[in-house]
Amino acid sequence: MTANTKKKVQNYIEEHKDELVKAIVKAVQIPSVIGDENAMANYMKKKYEEIGLKVVEVYPEYEKIQNHPAFSSSGLPFEGRKNIIGIWEGKEEAPSLTLNGHIDVVSPEPVENWTKDPWGGEIEGNKLYGRGSGDMKAGLMANWFALKALLDLGIKPKGKVMLQSVIEEEAGGAGGTLSCLEDGYVTDGFIATEPHALRLTVAHAGVMYFRVRVLGKTAHAGMAHLGVNAISKMYKVYNELEELAEKRAKGVYFELFHKGSGQSVHMNLGTLKGGDWASNVPGEAVLECRVGFIPSETRAEIKELIERTVQEAAKGDEWLEEHPPEVEWYGWTTEAWNQDPEDPYVKAFKKTAEDVLGREVEIAGRAAGNDARFTQYYDKPGLVFGPRCSNMHGPDEYVEIDSVIDTAKVFAAHIIDWCGVEED
Repeated sequence: MTANTKKKVQNYIEEHKDELVKAIVKAVQIPSVIGDENAMANYMKKKYEEIGLKVVEVYPEYEKIQNHPAFSSSGLPFEGRKNIIGIWEGKEEAPSLTLNGHIDVVSPEPVENWTKDPWGGEIEGNKLYGRGSGDMKAGLMANWFALKALLDLGIKPKGKVMLQSVIEEEAGGAGGTLSCLEDGYVTDGFIATEPHALRLTVAHAGVMYFRVRVLGKTAHAGMAHLGVNAISKMYKVYNELEELAEKRAKGVYFELFHKGSGQSVHMNLGTLKGGDWASNVPGEAVLECRVGFIPSETRAEIKELIERTVQEAAKGDEWLEEHPPEVEWYGWTTEAWNQDPEDPYVKAFKKTAEDVLGREVEIAGRAAGNDARFTQYYDKPGLVFGPRCSNMHGPDEYVEIDSVIDTAKVFAAHIIDWCGVEED
Protein backbone atom coordinates (compact mmCIF):
# COMPACT_ATOMS: atom_id res chain seq x y z
CA MET A 1 0.00 0.00 0.00
CA THR A 2 2.81 2.42 0.88
CA ALA A 3 4.51 1.88 -2.48
CA ASN A 4 1.25 2.60 -4.30
CA THR A 5 0.67 5.69 -2.17
CA LYS A 6 4.12 7.05 -2.91
CA LYS A 7 3.70 6.36 -6.62
CA LYS A 8 0.42 8.23 -6.61
CA VAL A 9 2.07 11.23 -4.93
CA GLN A 10 5.06 11.20 -7.31
CA ASN A 11 2.70 11.25 -10.28
CA TYR A 12 0.73 14.11 -8.74
CA ILE A 13 3.88 16.22 -8.27
CA GLU A 14 4.98 15.55 -11.84
CA GLU A 15 1.56 16.40 -13.26
CA HIS A 16 1.22 19.59 -11.18
CA LYS A 17 4.84 20.78 -11.19
CA ASP A 18 3.90 23.99 -13.02
CA GLU A 19 2.03 25.04 -9.89
CA LEU A 20 5.21 24.64 -7.85
CA VAL A 21 7.25 26.61 -10.39
CA LYS A 22 4.71 29.46 -10.39
CA ALA A 23 4.86 29.59 -6.59
CA ILE A 24 8.67 29.91 -6.73
CA VAL A 25 8.46 32.67 -9.35
CA LYS A 26 6.03 34.60 -7.16
CA ALA A 27 8.31 34.13 -4.15
CA VAL A 28 11.36 35.40 -6.06
CA GLN A 29 9.38 38.46 -7.13
CA ILE A 30 8.93 39.42 -3.46
CA PRO A 31 12.12 41.20 -2.31
CA SER A 32 13.06 39.96 1.16
CA VAL A 33 16.55 41.19 1.92
CA ILE A 34 17.69 40.45 5.48
CA GLY A 35 15.83 42.71 7.89
CA ASP A 36 12.88 43.33 5.55
CA GLU A 37 11.22 39.93 5.23
CA ASN A 38 7.60 40.55 6.23
CA ALA A 39 6.11 40.62 2.71
CA MET A 40 7.60 37.18 2.12
CA ALA A 41 6.45 35.99 5.54
CA ASN A 42 2.89 37.03 4.70
CA TYR A 43 3.11 35.17 1.39
CA MET A 44 4.15 31.98 3.17
CA LYS A 45 1.38 32.42 5.74
CA LYS A 46 -1.13 32.57 2.88
CA LYS A 47 0.34 29.45 1.23
CA TYR A 48 0.17 27.49 4.49
CA GLU A 49 -3.41 28.59 5.10
CA GLU A 50 -4.35 27.52 1.56
CA ILE A 51 -3.59 23.89 2.39
CA GLY A 52 -5.34 23.92 5.75
CA LEU A 53 -2.39 24.16 8.12
CA LYS A 54 -2.51 25.76 11.54
CA VAL A 55 -0.38 28.90 11.27
CA VAL A 56 1.75 30.28 14.10
CA GLU A 57 3.77 33.48 14.05
CA VAL A 58 6.97 33.48 16.11
CA TYR A 59 8.38 36.90 16.96
CA PRO A 60 12.00 36.67 18.14
CA GLU A 61 13.09 38.39 21.35
CA TYR A 62 16.71 39.07 22.22
CA GLU A 63 16.21 38.47 25.94
CA LYS A 64 14.96 34.94 25.25
CA ILE A 65 17.90 33.81 23.15
CA GLN A 66 20.90 36.05 23.82
CA ASN A 67 22.39 33.67 26.39
CA HIS A 68 21.98 30.56 24.26
CA PRO A 69 25.38 28.97 23.37
CA ALA A 70 24.43 29.07 19.67
CA PHE A 71 23.40 32.74 19.72
CA SER A 72 25.11 35.20 17.42
CA SER A 73 23.92 38.74 16.83
CA SER A 74 23.01 39.94 13.36
CA GLY A 75 23.06 43.52 14.60
CA LEU A 76 19.54 43.96 13.22
CA PRO A 77 16.52 44.80 15.40
CA PHE A 78 13.86 42.12 15.78
CA GLU A 79 10.92 44.48 16.23
CA GLY A 80 8.11 43.72 13.78
CA ARG A 81 9.90 40.78 12.15
CA LYS A 82 8.38 37.31 12.28
CA ASN A 83 8.81 33.64 11.48
CA ILE A 84 5.87 31.72 10.03
CA ILE A 85 5.19 28.09 10.96
CA GLY A 86 2.55 25.95 9.26
CA ILE A 87 1.59 22.89 11.29
CA TRP A 88 -0.16 19.65 10.37
CA GLU A 89 -0.96 18.44 13.88
CA GLY A 90 -0.88 14.66 13.39
CA LYS A 91 -0.75 12.30 16.36
CA GLU A 92 1.63 12.70 19.27
CA GLU A 93 2.69 9.02 19.24
CA ALA A 94 3.87 9.14 15.59
CA PRO A 95 7.28 10.48 14.51
CA SER A 96 7.28 14.22 13.73
CA LEU A 97 9.14 16.21 11.10
CA THR A 98 10.23 19.79 10.36
CA LEU A 99 10.90 21.04 6.84
CA ASN A 100 12.72 24.34 7.31
CA GLY A 101 13.56 27.15 4.92
CA HIS A 102 14.63 30.76 5.24
CA ILE A 103 12.79 33.66 3.63
CA ASP A 104 15.62 36.18 3.89
CA VAL A 105 18.01 36.71 1.00
CA VAL A 106 21.23 38.66 0.55
CA SER A 107 21.24 41.93 -1.37
CA PRO A 108 21.48 41.66 -5.17
CA GLU A 109 23.75 44.71 -5.35
CA PRO A 110 25.45 45.73 -7.52
CA VAL A 111 22.48 45.02 -9.79
CA GLU A 112 24.36 46.30 -12.86
CA ASN A 113 26.34 43.04 -12.77
CA TRP A 114 23.16 41.06 -13.47
CA THR A 115 21.93 40.22 -16.96
CA LYS A 116 18.55 39.25 -15.47
CA ASP A 117 16.15 41.16 -13.24
CA PRO A 118 17.11 40.07 -9.68
CA TRP A 119 13.43 40.16 -8.71
CA GLY A 120 12.04 38.94 -12.03
CA GLY A 121 11.82 35.19 -11.57
CA GLU A 122 12.67 34.71 -15.24
CA ILE A 123 12.74 31.18 -16.65
CA GLU A 124 15.02 29.99 -19.43
CA GLY A 125 14.83 26.28 -20.10
CA ASN A 126 15.59 24.47 -16.85
CA LYS A 127 16.84 27.60 -15.07
CA LEU A 128 14.77 29.89 -12.86
CA TYR A 129 16.66 33.14 -12.22
CA GLY A 130 16.52 35.66 -9.41
CA ARG A 131 17.93 36.61 -6.05
CA GLY A 132 16.98 33.86 -3.64
CA SER A 133 15.76 31.53 -6.36
CA GLY A 134 18.12 28.85 -5.12
CA ASP A 135 19.08 30.25 -1.73
CA MET A 136 16.49 29.36 -0.84
CA LYS A 137 12.97 30.11 -2.02
CA ALA A 138 12.84 27.09 -4.33
CA GLY A 139 13.52 24.79 -1.36
CA LEU A 140 11.03 26.69 0.76
CA MET A 141 8.30 26.12 -1.81
CA ALA A 142 9.33 22.46 -2.35
CA ASN A 143 8.65 21.92 1.37
CA TRP A 144 5.16 23.38 0.97
CA PHE A 145 4.39 21.50 -2.23
CA ALA A 146 5.48 18.12 -0.84
CA LEU A 147 2.92 18.39 1.96
CA LYS A 148 0.33 19.95 -0.33
CA ALA A 149 0.57 16.98 -2.70
CA LEU A 150 -0.30 14.58 0.10
CA LEU A 151 -3.18 16.63 1.41
CA ASP A 152 -4.62 17.28 -2.05
CA LEU A 153 -4.79 13.51 -2.53
CA GLY A 154 -6.48 12.99 0.84
CA ILE A 155 -3.35 11.39 2.30
CA LYS A 156 -2.98 12.50 5.91
CA PRO A 157 0.34 12.21 7.73
CA LYS A 158 0.08 10.36 11.03
CA GLY A 159 2.82 12.38 12.69
CA LYS A 160 3.14 16.12 13.05
CA VAL A 161 4.60 17.91 10.02
CA MET A 162 5.91 21.41 10.58
CA LEU A 163 6.82 23.84 7.79
CA GLN A 164 9.08 26.60 9.08
CA SER A 165 9.66 29.84 7.13
CA VAL A 166 12.32 31.70 9.07
CA ILE A 167 14.21 34.98 9.01
CA GLU A 168 17.91 35.90 9.06
CA GLU A 169 19.55 32.57 8.28
CA GLU A 170 21.96 34.63 6.19
CA ALA A 171 22.95 36.55 9.34
CA GLY A 172 23.34 33.73 11.85
CA GLY A 173 19.85 32.35 12.37
CA ALA A 174 19.30 33.46 15.97
CA GLY A 175 16.14 35.40 15.21
CA GLY A 176 14.86 32.64 12.95
CA THR A 177 15.34 28.92 13.47
CA LEU A 178 16.92 29.23 16.92
CA SER A 179 14.01 31.36 18.13
CA CYS A 180 11.50 28.82 16.80
CA LEU A 181 13.27 25.93 18.51
CA GLU A 182 13.56 27.87 21.77
CA ASP A 183 9.81 28.50 21.62
CA GLY A 184 9.27 24.73 21.58
CA TYR A 185 8.77 24.04 17.88
CA VAL A 186 10.99 20.94 17.92
CA THR A 187 10.36 17.66 16.09
CA ASP A 188 11.92 14.20 15.81
CA GLY A 189 13.53 14.98 12.45
CA PHE A 190 14.65 18.24 10.84
CA ILE A 191 15.60 19.15 7.26
CA ALA A 192 16.88 22.53 6.06
CA THR A 193 16.19 22.65 2.34
CA GLU A 194 19.31 24.55 1.33
CA PRO A 195 20.51 24.21 -2.30
CA HIS A 196 22.99 21.38 -1.77
CA ALA A 197 22.67 19.76 -5.18
CA LEU A 198 20.58 16.79 -3.97
CA ARG A 199 23.37 15.77 -1.62
CA LEU A 200 22.72 14.85 2.00
CA THR A 201 24.69 17.29 4.16
CA VAL A 202 25.45 16.30 7.75
CA ALA A 203 28.27 18.66 8.73
CA HIS A 204 29.36 22.24 8.35
CA ALA A 205 32.26 24.38 9.38
CA GLY A 206 32.43 26.47 12.48
CA VAL A 207 32.24 30.13 11.51
CA MET A 208 33.26 33.35 13.25
CA TYR A 209 33.56 36.98 12.21
CA PHE A 210 36.25 39.28 13.53
CA ARG A 211 37.64 42.72 12.83
CA VAL A 212 41.11 44.10 13.38
CA ARG A 213 41.56 47.79 14.16
CA VAL A 214 44.90 49.53 13.62
CA LEU A 215 45.55 53.09 14.71
CA GLY A 216 47.83 55.53 12.90
CA LYS A 217 48.63 59.18 13.42
CA THR A 218 46.73 61.72 11.36
CA ALA A 219 48.61 64.52 9.62
CA HIS A 220 48.18 66.79 6.61
CA ALA A 221 49.33 65.14 3.41
CA GLY A 222 51.76 68.00 2.89
CA MET A 223 53.36 67.04 6.19
CA ALA A 224 52.86 63.30 5.84
CA HIS A 225 56.27 62.59 7.33
CA LEU A 226 54.85 63.68 10.70
CA GLY A 227 52.03 61.13 10.56
CA VAL A 228 51.75 57.34 10.70
CA ASN A 229 49.72 55.71 7.93
CA ALA A 230 47.25 53.23 9.47
CA ILE A 231 46.59 51.58 6.11
CA SER A 232 50.28 50.85 5.61
CA LYS A 233 50.51 49.41 9.11
CA MET A 234 47.39 47.31 8.51
CA TYR A 235 49.07 45.57 5.58
CA LYS A 236 51.49 43.94 8.01
CA VAL A 237 48.48 42.38 9.71
CA TYR A 238 46.80 41.63 6.39
CA ASN A 239 49.83 39.76 5.07
CA GLU A 240 50.16 37.66 8.25
CA LEU A 241 46.48 36.68 8.11
CA GLU A 242 46.69 35.89 4.41
CA GLU A 243 49.67 33.61 5.06
CA LEU A 244 47.71 31.90 7.83
CA ALA A 245 44.74 31.42 5.50
CA GLU A 246 46.96 29.79 2.88
CA LYS A 247 48.63 27.56 5.48
CA ARG A 248 45.29 26.39 6.86
CA ALA A 249 43.88 25.81 3.38
CA LYS A 250 46.72 23.39 2.67
CA GLY A 251 47.08 21.81 6.10
CA VAL A 252 43.60 21.48 7.63
CA TYR A 253 41.50 18.66 6.19
CA PHE A 254 38.02 17.33 6.90
CA GLU A 255 36.79 14.87 4.32
CA LEU A 256 33.13 15.85 4.25
CA PHE A 257 33.91 19.57 3.86
CA HIS A 258 36.45 18.85 1.15
CA LYS A 259 33.92 16.68 -0.67
CA GLY A 260 31.14 19.25 -0.39
CA SER A 261 33.05 22.49 -0.95
CA GLY A 262 36.40 21.58 -2.50
CA GLN A 263 38.39 22.95 0.44
CA SER A 264 38.02 22.20 4.12
CA VAL A 265 38.55 25.64 5.67
CA HIS A 266 38.62 29.23 4.50
CA MET A 267 39.54 32.57 5.94
CA ASN A 268 38.12 35.46 3.96
CA LEU A 269 39.64 38.92 4.40
CA GLY A 270 36.38 40.58 3.47
CA THR A 271 36.55 44.35 3.92
CA LEU A 272 39.31 46.89 4.45
CA LYS A 273 38.45 50.47 5.34
CA GLY A 274 40.90 53.22 6.15
CA GLY A 275 41.23 56.96 6.17
CA ASP A 276 38.66 59.64 5.46
CA TRP A 277 40.28 62.08 3.03
CA ALA A 278 42.90 61.95 0.31
CA SER A 279 44.82 64.83 1.90
CA ASN A 280 44.94 63.26 5.34
CA VAL A 281 47.32 60.60 6.56
CA PRO A 282 44.84 57.89 7.64
CA GLY A 283 44.57 57.63 11.39
CA GLU A 284 42.67 54.34 11.46
CA ALA A 285 42.21 51.19 9.37
CA VAL A 286 39.73 48.38 9.98
CA LEU A 287 39.89 44.89 8.45
CA GLU A 288 36.86 42.57 8.71
CA CYS A 289 37.21 38.81 8.21
CA ARG A 290 35.39 35.50 8.34
CA VAL A 291 37.21 32.40 9.54
CA GLY A 292 36.00 28.82 9.20
CA PHE A 293 37.13 25.72 11.08
CA ILE A 294 36.51 21.97 11.28
CA PRO A 295 34.74 19.91 14.01
CA SER A 296 37.98 18.96 15.79
CA GLU A 297 38.70 22.67 16.37
CA THR A 298 36.88 24.94 18.82
CA ARG A 299 35.95 28.60 18.84
CA ALA A 300 38.33 29.18 21.75
CA GLU A 301 41.25 27.63 19.84
CA ILE A 302 40.52 29.66 16.71
CA LYS A 303 40.25 32.89 18.68
CA GLU A 304 43.61 32.23 20.28
CA LEU A 305 45.15 31.45 16.87
CA ILE A 306 43.87 34.63 15.24
CA GLU A 307 44.83 36.88 18.12
CA ARG A 308 48.32 35.36 18.30
CA THR A 309 48.78 35.87 14.54
CA VAL A 310 47.82 39.54 14.83
CA GLN A 311 50.22 39.98 17.74
CA GLU A 312 53.02 38.38 15.68
CA ALA A 313 52.35 40.86 12.88
CA ALA A 314 53.10 43.73 15.25
CA LYS A 315 56.48 42.41 16.35
CA GLY A 316 59.46 44.35 15.09
CA ASP A 317 57.37 47.40 14.24
CA GLU A 318 57.97 50.14 16.79
CA TRP A 319 54.63 51.88 16.17
CA LEU A 320 52.54 48.69 16.29
CA GLU A 321 54.34 47.47 19.39
CA GLU A 322 53.45 50.74 21.12
CA HIS A 323 49.93 50.79 19.64
CA PRO A 324 48.92 47.10 19.36
CA PRO A 325 46.25 46.16 16.82
CA GLU A 326 42.91 45.37 18.46
CA VAL A 327 40.88 42.24 17.59
CA GLU A 328 37.11 42.32 18.06
CA TRP A 329 34.82 39.31 17.61
CA TYR A 330 31.35 40.12 16.35
CA GLY A 331 28.34 38.77 14.46
CA TRP A 332 28.34 35.16 13.23
CA THR A 333 29.76 32.75 15.77
CA THR A 334 29.08 29.04 15.76
CA GLU A 335 30.86 25.84 16.59
CA ALA A 336 31.21 23.33 13.78
CA TRP A 337 28.28 20.95 13.26
CA ASN A 338 28.83 17.23 12.67
CA GLN A 339 25.68 15.10 12.61
CA ASP A 340 26.32 11.36 12.94
CA PRO A 341 25.55 9.93 9.46
CA GLU A 342 24.71 6.60 11.12
CA ASP A 343 21.84 8.11 13.08
CA PRO A 344 18.63 6.15 12.32
CA TYR A 345 16.90 9.30 11.08
CA VAL A 346 19.67 10.15 8.62
CA LYS A 347 19.79 6.56 7.37
CA ALA A 348 16.01 6.52 6.95
CA PHE A 349 16.05 9.72 4.92
CA LYS A 350 18.95 8.50 2.78
CA LYS A 351 17.09 5.30 1.91
CA THR A 352 13.94 7.18 0.94
CA ALA A 353 15.86 9.68 -1.18
CA GLU A 354 17.72 6.90 -2.97
CA ASP A 355 14.49 5.03 -3.64
CA VAL A 356 12.93 8.14 -5.20
CA LEU A 357 15.97 9.26 -7.20
CA GLY A 358 17.04 5.77 -8.24
CA ARG A 359 20.69 6.33 -7.35
CA GLU A 360 23.04 6.62 -4.41
CA VAL A 361 22.75 9.88 -2.48
CA GLU A 362 26.14 11.24 -1.49
CA ILE A 363 26.76 12.28 2.11
CA ALA A 364 28.78 15.48 2.32
CA GLY A 365 29.66 18.48 4.45
CA ARG A 366 29.94 22.18 3.73
CA ALA A 367 32.47 24.85 4.60
CA ALA A 368 29.59 27.29 5.16
CA GLY A 369 27.01 27.35 7.95
CA ASN A 370 23.29 26.57 7.93
CA ASP A 371 20.42 26.34 10.39
CA ALA A 372 20.44 22.54 10.72
CA ARG A 373 23.25 22.97 13.24
CA PHE A 374 20.80 24.18 15.89
CA THR A 375 19.25 20.71 16.23
CA GLN A 376 22.30 19.44 18.11
CA TYR A 377 21.33 21.65 21.07
CA TYR A 378 17.97 19.86 21.36
CA ASP A 379 19.23 16.27 21.05
CA LYS A 380 17.45 15.85 17.74
CA PRO A 381 18.91 14.79 14.37
CA GLY A 382 19.07 17.24 11.52
CA LEU A 383 20.29 17.28 7.94
CA VAL A 384 20.32 19.40 4.80
CA PHE A 385 18.98 18.40 1.40
CA GLY A 386 17.86 20.56 -1.49
CA PRO A 387 18.04 21.47 -5.18
CA ARG A 388 20.88 22.47 -7.48
CA CYS A 389 21.70 26.18 -7.59
CA SER A 390 24.38 28.29 -9.27
CA ASN A 391 25.73 31.80 -8.60
CA MET A 392 24.42 31.74 -5.03
CA HIS A 393 24.96 35.22 -3.48
CA GLY A 394 26.20 36.41 -6.88
CA PRO A 395 24.74 37.93 -10.04
CA ASP A 396 22.35 35.83 -12.15
CA GLU A 397 21.62 33.35 -9.38
CA TYR A 398 19.46 30.51 -10.63
CA VAL A 399 17.99 27.21 -9.51
CA GLU A 400 17.59 24.14 -11.71
CA ILE A 401 13.87 23.45 -11.93
CA ASP A 402 14.07 19.68 -12.37
CA SER A 403 16.07 19.41 -9.14
CA VAL A 404 13.34 21.31 -7.27
CA ILE A 405 10.76 18.83 -8.54
CA ASP A 406 12.99 15.98 -7.37
CA THR A 407 13.33 17.64 -3.96
CA ALA A 408 9.55 17.85 -3.55
CA LYS A 409 9.18 14.19 -4.56
CA VAL A 410 11.81 13.10 -2.03
CA PHE A 411 10.18 15.08 0.78
CA ALA A 412 6.69 13.79 0.02
CA ALA A 413 8.00 10.21 0.16
CA HIS A 414 9.95 11.03 3.33
CA ILE A 415 6.80 12.28 5.08
CA ILE A 416 5.11 8.99 4.17
CA ASP A 417 8.01 6.84 5.33
CA TRP A 418 8.91 8.80 8.47
CA CYS A 419 5.60 10.10 9.77
CA GLY A 420 3.34 7.41 8.36
CA VAL A 421 0.02 8.22 6.68
CA GLU A 422 -3.68 7.55 7.03
CA GLU A 423 -5.62 7.40 3.80
CA ASP A 424 -9.29 8.36 3.52
